[in-house]
Amino acid sequence: MVHFEPKNDAAERADAGLAPVTYLPGAAPGMKRRSPLQTGPAEPVAEAEADAETDAETDADALDQRERAEKVLLHRLRGRSLSIVEALLVLNGSGVDSGEASEIIEKFIQLQYLDEAKLADQIIHSHNVRKGLGRTAVEAEMRRRKLDPGVMMDKLEELPDDEAERAIDLATKRIGQMERFNDQTIDRRLTGFLMRKGYGSAAVRVAVKAAMDSRGGGDGSRVRFR
Repeated sequence: MVHFEPKNDAAERADAGLAPVTYLPGAAPGMKRRSPLQTGPAEPVAEAEADAETDAETDADALDQRERAEKVLLHRLRGRSLSIVEALLVLNGSGVDSGEASEIIEKFIQLQYLDEAKLADQIIHSHNVRKGLGRTAVEAEMRRRKLDPGVMMDKLEELPDDEAERAIDLATKRIGQMERFNDQTIDRRLTGFLMRKGYGSAAVRVAVKAAMDSRGGGDGSRVRFR
């Protein structure tokens, strides 16, 4: 029986007339070949891809939160006009950060969803024109709504200079309901009524005297009992 010794790769290639194989540094027979496009370890690439996906999800969540905040503010604006400070309070309650809140405010101003001059006009109409309140009451409401001081002062300057006439009109109508009181009580009650309406002290004094004179009781000679 003839026994053949196994030949290694170099001997086989020599018998076949082929050049011997030269391995690159760090390579050895049986090692798995790496793709020519693969230039680094796989683990860092996978981590980078995972980080990119996480960042994309975070950006999407932030966008969703901003859209929700804008919808909340729009819903509030459908109910009534808001000052810029009031709008910021709404946005702060929705969870967006201060930077995004400022961007939303700027966007809404450009779209004229927020207009403090218009809000000031609304306050003047509802308090001065419709309710008959004086300048002091109108100013107090504007301050309560946290309007910009510059806008507020400009709009108050536009109020007609007829506060005394308006106070006289109110006092004259009101005194008709006080026939059962004496003049001192009428004076006190009319004064309190006009002050609560937001009229200044000078206008109140003129209005009370005019109302008393209109009924013949301005000199205090008429005495009534409760």
